[in-house]
Amino acid sequence: MVEQNKWAERTILIAEDAETSIQYFRAALLKSGVKILWADNGIDAVKLTKEHPEIELILMDLDLPIMDGLQATKQIKEYRPNLPIVAQTAHVLLGDAESCMEAGCDGYITKPISLEVLISTVEGFLNG
Repeated sequence: MVEQNKWAERTILIAEDAETSIQYFRAALLKSGVKILWADNGIDAVKLTKEHPEIELILMDLDLPIMDGLQATKQIKEYRPNLPIVAQTAHVLLGDAESCMEAGCDGYITKPISLEVLISTVEGFLNG
């Protein structure tokens, strides 16, 4: 469990097209007080990152509509190279982690994402 309001002054972007997944993230992080921005496609993820310099972490689904997560990551890293981006995917294929790192991702987690993995990942990037 995360402490009450631990990240009340922090902002993360969750790029995720599955409504049930975004509901899970919101519920899991609710007590932390973190501000969550949501993009349901890669183009919106790129747009929101440009519009919100306060974003400190992105949880990027790889399988997004319109523009996939790897392409969105590459574009975001062009203008925000130090913004941590953690790839998240349900499709675990040989070479996925390497493809993520080549695109500029700073981490990689697989779905279903346990509460412990989610909290420790966010903790590692926001407080590490």
